[in-house]
Amino acid sequence: MSRLDNLQDNLKKQIGDVLPDLDVVIGWEKGYDAVHATPLFIRAPEDLDRLMLGPLCIHNLATYLPGLKGKKIGVVVKGCDSRAVIELMQEGLIKREDLTIFGVSCDGVVSLQKMKNIIPEFGCISAVETGTDGSIAVTLPSGVQTVPLADVRAEKCDNCRYPDALEYDHFIGEVQNRPDVPAVHPSQEEFETWSDDERFAFWKHEMARCVRCYACRNACPMCVCRDHCIATTRDPQWLSQENSAAENWMFQMIHVMHLTGRCVECGECERACPMDIPLMLLRRRMNQGVREVFDYEAGLDAHATPPLMTFKVEEDHITERDW
Repeated sequence: MSRLDNLQDNLKKQIGDVLPDLDVVIGWEKGYDAVHATPLFIRAPEDLDRLMLGPLCIHNLATYLPGLKGKKIGVVVKGCDSRAVIELMQEGLIKREDLTIFGVSCDGVVSLQKMKNIIPEFGCISAVETGTDGSIAVTLPSGVQTVPLADVRAEKCDNCRYPDALEYDHFIGEVQNRPDVPAVHPSQEEFETWSDDERFAFWKHEMARCVRCYACRNACPMCVCRDHCIATTRDPQWLSQENSAAENWMFQMIHVMHLTGRCVECGECERACPMDIPLMLLRRRMNQGVREVFDYEAGLDAHATPPLMTFKVEEDHITERDW
């Protein structure tokens, strides 16, 4: 039995022990094909047979929690997922006493786009297995192809400093320490070297490709005002439904501003985008500013107050103008 199988069995046992006291436990199960996982809502012991754990478990399950407010909920979380849970608790959108959190240690999740680029027969994969050496073995019509996880790991995992769940009642796996991982993502460092004109041209091109499907908003665990989102409200009307670069840019700017000090960099917005627009560049840049100005990172401390939910007469890193 592999390490991952042991972790999966341990998780099933932990959930099974407390399931009678909960309304539902949210985890992952195999999706419509071998390379996709999908959220699983466990309400009965027999549902546990469908539970899976591994690098295909990409979805941030914290997204479902505000919609289940008032129920006794169990949820399985990776490091970035747990940060979203913490942030939701900080904002009073969910209550800690209603949650049973099953934290896991994460070695990274796969990027399906990277898998497509590496595996020519991607659409014909019939099985995926995770090896003990951190590799992924995919079964194809032509045979088994082994790919190192590092080659297909999602970009968001490249500089993840919090691979373990930060808030949990039950923990599955071994704690990892990553003290030397830089806070700034390599893609962000490269983007910072561009001129203003280059950045403007880049985003003008990307926003022209946006189809305004709102998948980025819907996948985001921190976008909780979807029923009265400014993108679709008509009274008052803030944005039109015109699919133009200017209107799309306005929507994305408002979106990222609403996530200031709240984004946990789980990457769900970018994963959900059907046009592969690199939305994390915007989120990471905003988070970098929050770190530099307020010494704050979202979702690390359930008892902390997000910087835009409080006020100080004098901030440590904001100096008065010399009038």
